[in-house]
Amino acid sequence: MTPATCNGAAELCDRTYDKVVTPTAHNAMSNADDGWSVPNQTHGMARALDDGIRGLLIDLHYYDTATDRNSPDHIPEATTVDQVYFCHTLCQLGKKRGLDGLCDITSFLDTHPGEIVSIVFETYVEDADLVAVLEAAGLVEYAYTHPKGTPWPTLRELITSNKRLVVFVETGGGDPPWLMPAFVGNIRDTPYTFEQESDFSCKLNRGKSGDPLFLINHWLARPSANIDLAREANAEAVLGKRVTDCTTEIAQTPTFVAVDFYDVGDLFTVVRKANGL
Repeated sequence: MTPATCNGAAELCDRTYDKVVTPTAHNAMSNADDGWSVPNQTHGMARALDDGIRGLLIDLHYYDTATDRNSPDHIPEATTVDQVYFCHTLCQLGKKRGLDGLCDITSFLDTHPGEIVSIVFETYVEDADLVAVLEAAGLVEYAYTHPKGTPWPTLRELITSNKRLVVFVETGGGDPPWLMPAFVGNIRDTPYTFEQESDFSCKLNRGKSGDPLFLINHWLARPSANIDLAREANAEAVLGKRVTDCTTEIAQTPTFVAVDFYDVGDLFTVVRKANGL
């Protein structure tokens, strides 16, 4: 049966991927529910997807279980799935085995045939190891490959082909072709270091002007993230204005609006309005 809606709305089905605004969780793996120190989110990724998040910014590191420390390189004596972890900078501050976290995404895609999920990985692991973990999680069958220089498909086309996972990496990418380089020919983004509302900017950070996808990084850190700062940043008067201002300044609709603590403030309201819903 063909799903009646695409990412929650029938009106989005005939829009191309690059013309749909996606609610996105920054450092989606770092969350208070799982006991991470200095979390960026309240809830883990399974709950975030259930709540309506469709974009995930995720950090990956090698973790040495023998020393309880990050490893700068692949650990020869450990299996890949037992060393690739979700961590934010230091795994001692919070961690989750990458395979376990990615299986949450698989479960969501398996049970929600009308939904498309996008991931941007900040990777400190080799591409081959990331691919191995994605394969172990059963996500490769969902991964979409975008031919360079061609128009992006509609959400309905992604759903019909069952290629409902769009994967980017901040560094590397390209092999296999569905592991797409984020900031080389695909995504442009804004700066992401802001201490106060007046610092927010739509300036080009990574990528190039004219790249088809646009990521707005929207969170405050003084010096680190917290839920009170998120309430300030995610208020419709602040977040909605920034989305409108950046859309006008760049002359491009954002593809991803990424925030800390998606569950406070008005992210979903702002995104619906940006999508004209």
